[in-house]
Amino acid sequence: MEHIAAAPFWVALGKIIWVNILLSGDNAVVIALAARSLPDHQRNKAIFVGSAAAIVLRVVLTVFAVQLLQFPYLKIVGALLLFCIGVQLLVPKSDDDGSVKSSARLWPAIRTILLADLVMSVDNVLAVAAAADSGPPESRLLLLILGLGLSIPLIIFGSQLLLTVMKRFPVIITLGAALLGFVAGEMLVSDQAVAHVFHGVGTATTTIVEVAGAIGVVLIGQWWAKRKNAAVLGSSGAET
Repeated sequence: MEHIAAAPFWVALGKIIWVNILLSGDNAVVIALAARSLPDHQRNKAIFVGSAAAIVLRVVLTVFAVQLLQFPYLKIVGALLLFCIGVQLLVPKSDDDGSVKSSARLWPAIRTILLADLVMSVDNVLAVAAAADSGPPESRLLLLILGLGLSIPLIIFGSQLLLTVMKRFPVIITLGAALLGFVAGEMLVSDQAVAHVFHGVGTATTTIVEVAGAIGVVLIGQWWAKRKNAAVLGSSGAET
């Protein structure tokens, strides 16, 4: 049990909680939207049952993803995907509540919650699996259980508060995106196909790649966001 007291364990646990909360805010909103047409006495039940089923499914998928990341080259692919996820975090999204269908019946609403969460959890599963992979190998399952277990109540019961805080303090999202870029760098240098190259050069090189991933996500994300905002302003000006 010495690995639990080691710093890498707690660092990995912090990463899991952070990225899970950061990437699950939209999922919580989707859950609320899917249940919005239910009567009051059924709404909370639908949210609880749908969220519980989605959580179990997410844990299973994440454990499966952690195992897949042990194969050569898959971490490289995962690192590239995670880098893109971090960039997209910094790009403003258009509001489209109509994309989530609500139901006035309990089980169709639960089914919608489960399917919507499954579709939206691909980025979450990859990021959490990558964060767990950076921890001690013998404690990855424990890290997943603790990380998801601690962050899920915050997501379900504090989603609106979390979204409000993130909107008021955008630096939280920026730091979260940088963390995803850093984790992407960790994934890249630890892939079996290239790990011997980076470890042969030295730990300084791996640190440079990890920091470059964090900085790259922020720079590209901010550039993309500015370009998208400029395009929106240009189109609205043309309409007037």
